[in-house]
Amino acid sequence: MEGSPLSFRHSWKIQRRVVWALVLREMLTRYGRHNIGFLWLFLEPMLFTLGVTALWTATKSVHGSNLPIVAFAITGYSSVLLWRNMPGRCINAITPNLALLYHRNVRPIDIYLARLVLEVAGATMSFVFLFLFFNFIGWLEPPEDVLQIAEAWCMLAWFGGGLALFLGALSETSETVDKLWHPASYILFPLSGAAFLVDALPDAAQKFVLLLPMVHGVEYLREGYFGSQIVAHYDLAYMALTNSMLTLLGLAKVRRLGRILVPE
Repeated sequence: MEGSPLSFRHSWKIQRRVVWALVLREMLTRYGRHNIGFLWLFLEPMLFTLGVTALWTATKSVHGSNLPIVAFAITGYSSVLLWRNMPGRCINAITPNLALLYHRNVRPIDIYLARLVLEVAGATMSFVFLFLFFNFIGWLEPPEDVLQIAEAWCMLAWFGGGLALFLGALSETSETVDKLWHPASYILFPLSGAAFLVDALPDAAQKFVLLLPMVHGVEYLREGYFGSQIVAHYDLAYMALTNSMLTLLGLAKVRRLGRILVPE
């Protein structure tokens, strides 16, 4: 019966199989079968993070505190890679994959979800591996609250996913989205909280940067790692509200896009 729990479970099972198949296809398309293949999934973001960490350490960058620069760089730049790469992978993702929509069970949302799963998995594995590695060699102390770090990571992933769905669907009807997102992502990087603590900024600047949802996630993540060593400024209710609005707008745009591309 349509709408029954049995029907829902059956649909959910099909949905999972479709998304997983698209994840495998995306991995093969993006990384291939040769050399280290899918290991680039987390090696790529890990190398970027290591490069930034090495640069900040070599230049003794000022970040508004006396916190260890390695821990500060990893908590900051890993979070940037998490939310910033997700929209980049979803923008203009449907057009080159239009042929997939001829399959009855494949919809635009499945293509987006597959790409989001890959980005979250790669950034998360990179983040965890870097912390374990630097902790093993004695460059990092264990975090004070692992659960808080995990919660902050989920909030940042939610923000990136909602933004990716919205911009991805919007890009299929407007070419300017792709052209504007790349410079916007570079402008947002220094404002995202990755390279500074909000508490180190003047009051006027604090009010400005706290309008950006990702800043709350980074501050919450750093509080989970450094604990009482810092004074964190965040409002998870504000971030959750913003994430919810982005997600709802994104899902509405994706649904409308699906009706245009796959008429019922």
